[in-house]
Amino acid sequence: MIPGSHFFTSENKIKLFYLALLGLTLILSCSSTDPETTTKPSNLTVIITVVGASDTQPGGDGSGMVQVSAYAEDAVRYAYRFDGGALEETTSRTMSHTFDREGTHSYSIEVFAYSDSGESISKSSEVTIFRGTQEQEATLVFADEFDYEGSPDSSKWHHQVIGPNNGSWYNDEVQHYTERVENSYVSNGTLKIVAHKEQYTSGGVSKSYTSARLNSKYAFTYGRVEVRAKLPAEGGTWPAIWTLGANINETGNYFGQQYGNVGWPACGEIDIMEQRGWDKINTIAYFHWGNTNTGAYQSEGSETAVPDSTQEFHLYVLEWNSSTMRVLVDDTLVYELANTQDKPYDNPHYILLNIAMGGNLGGEIPPGFTNATMEIDYVRVYQ
Repeated sequence: MIPGSHFFTSENKIKLFYLALLGLTLILSCSSTDPETTTKPSNLTVIITVVGASDTQPGGDGSGMVQVSAYAEDAVRYAYRFDGGALEETTSRTMSHTFDREGTHSYSIEVFAYSDSGESISKSSEVTIFRGTQEQEATLVFADEFDYEGSPDSSKWHHQVIGPNNGSWYNDEVQHYTERVENSYVSNGTLKIVAHKEQYTSGGVSKSYTSARLNSKYAFTYGRVEVRAKLPAEGGTWPAIWTLGANINETGNYFGQQYGNVGWPACGEIDIMEQRGWDKINTIAYFHWGNTNTGAYQSEGSETAVPDSTQEFHLYVLEWNSSTMRVLVDDTLVYELANTQDKPYDNPHYILLNIAMGGNLGGEIPPGFTNATMEIDYVRVYQ
């Protein structure tokens, strides 16, 4: 037995345990009072892009829109204030804003970057924006409502019939295009473009299919194109609603060398609607061009589902201005492409309507194919 141990009764032991526990609590409590570290954002970078701005239009394209991008180290959220208005907070590094005041005016833009602890830094900028007159409505500059009977209006449409590829067409297509009424005619309020299975010889070259390819006799730069159409259901058909730069040197096109002689793809191509011969559910929107800096071929695009495209009419739309090009089906955006200086989309284009047979997108033609029709309710161009 240890001397003096008789003093450590059960009650004393309990008291000593609680005293020790209290001391430990005081130690932990004191250690928790150390100040928390805080981080302040740093190196805030702000980039302001005026939509449609160019050397000749520094205030933009009249939309009044700006796009602001911000980045700061250790920032977790941002806030934006336009022309002294309300602070708009977001976790996004980008923010778009439209100034509604008409005319050319200078505005302030403030950007704030916040850290987790709430510390912030900010940067202010001035920007000059042009906002066009909103009362100005788009003007209809070209249209065919197809409210007549017979051949397509010769004052508006040109039949392109000369095969530029040694009497044939590119992309391994297997049809001849004709100007015969059997392949294109207007009746009951719509234009019919009809592909037939038949032997036909043109320019000394024989083909097993015929169709029609129409060029608009109107060329335009920028605007909104609307084509309301119902597409062919038959396999092997490759219907298209599209534009080409009027400076293309393709044999047999309506404008010849009136606007230039640059060839494809330097002229630029906009496919408002194409449909594969083996897929009658989806439609395609695509852009093809030659890079104006390097000459290299480039293309971008996408597709969207239009399950009843062969049973019902749908509106195929191109919206084209100096800063962007957008292709829509009805109200659905299919693809948007920035119209930057390295693309040749600042020159006049014309509209093409056609059905090709076989080829890259038409694919295999069923043995039992006889004919197929694309119907066009109207074509309209607004500027």
